[in-house]
Amino acid sequence: MQYSVPTKESELFTFVKENFIKDLAMSEVKYSRYDCYSLAYNMDIELKCRRAHYDDLLIERNKHDALFERALKFGTRPVYINSTPLGVWAFYISHIRIKWEEKDLPRNTDFGDQGKIAKMIGYLNINDGTKLM
Repeated sequence: MQYSVPTKESELFTFVKENFIKDLAMSEVKYSRYDCYSLAYNMDIELKCRRAHYDDLLIERNKHDALFERALKFGTRPVYINSTPLGVWAFYISHIRIKWEEKDLPRNTDFGDQGKIAKMIGYLNINDGTKLM
């Protein structure tokens, strides 16, 4: 079956649910620090869609840390799933050492406030993930 790469988080959620994690459920809180979870696989998952492909995919420290806080509190595995125009990659971020740096980036990508703020970020190389598509 031929699939197109998801370009919206809702499409990415559907792709993962239909093909990999059948019990995937959205977070109960609209603006939570994780997007979805799986009870069967004991995962908390952050989804991200990028408009351009980079071999090193950005992850914000606050998202990373929030996933780890949930992992400690509930005994889950923190997972980051990212789509680019060239595919979809999943990362078990507890297995990856990330080098953090501060960078001035847009406050939001898709919302009205385009001002820049300092964000602590790191990168996940696609070779450290599992290609899902």
